Amino acid sequence: MNWETRITQLLNIKYPIIQGGLAYLAYSDLAAAVSNAGGLGQITAMSLETPEQLREEIRTVREKTNKPFGVNYAIGQHGRPFEEMLQVAIDEDVPAITMTGGNPAPIFEQLKGTTIKKLVLVAARRQAEKAEELGADAVMVVGQEGGGHLGKHDIGTMVLVPQVVDAVSIPVVASGGIADGKGFMAALSLGAEGIEMGTRFIATQECIHASNIYKKRLVESSENDTIVIKRSLGAPARAISNNWTSKIIELEEQEATYESLKDYISGYANKRYIYDGEENEGFAWAGQVMGRIKDVPSVDELFTRIIKEAELIRTKWSENE
Repeated sequence: MNWETRITQLLNIKYPIIQGGLAYLAYSDLAAAVSNAGGLGQITAMSLETPEQLREEIRTVREKTNKPFGVNYAIGQHGRPFEEMLQVAIDEDVPAITMTGGNPAPIFEQLKGTTIKKLVLVAARRQAEKAEELGADAVMVVGQEGGGHLGKHDIGTMVLVPQVVDAVSIPVVASGGIADGKGFMAALSLGAEGIEMGTRFIATQECIHASNIYKKRLVESSENDTIVIKRSLGAPARAISNNWTSKIIELEEQEATYESLKDYISGYANKRYIYDGEENEGFAWAGQVMGRIKDVPSVDELFTRIIKEAELIRTKWSENE
């Protein structure tokens, strides 16, 4: 079946499936595997220490695939300038840039005169409209089911996606609560022209930086095993429930300051869990969709499943017309 949409045309990919930015996890192995499977793989730029490291990752991806890929910039969450890191992507002429968190306007300004495709992750209709005004080629819309950083208004994917589709003229990608062919088809029926998945791609063989304990937790947990932290800081984000996140919530309920919270919500605390498997000495991002994750396949196998399931649904719909 033909899965062409404006997203596949924009990014020159076979299937309208994008891998999320995945802080500290989205590197060349995963990015190349997703791109080789027909989607858009991504590298996480701001999780790398230096521009030279990013340049090396970009070049390693190109050694592993001749397909398009993207570089993600989490511009509001790492507390350091992104300009040098962005210049690397420009110099290396990467096919696409995605932006999460913060104001994307400075990135758009730096990208002027390039042919790099610009996609912005948003969590509200107004954010999507603003991204279009700034010149975004597409927006990725994350509902409150998603893992990691979310919008402030707890609006689910089912409501938010069609709201944004009706509000902008550029292509919309649905994110949050999607892990399989059912979610893919649901997103398309809402008017989206592609999907972005984060949590599902962590539980794959090519996400080599994620510890086996992290992946095991994703497989064995239910949709009830996540919690939203950092609300008190105005930056809500969904993580796996554990003793560490319980302590964060306790501190937030006591109206703790950022200074009181920073050691609990730091990148170091994140890496202790996701890299080292220290479940109660750190935290790990995950969406509610982990309740639908039952194994750790290869990326290629995951794509095959998603497309097969989606094709069966499309065929069934056609037979009922």
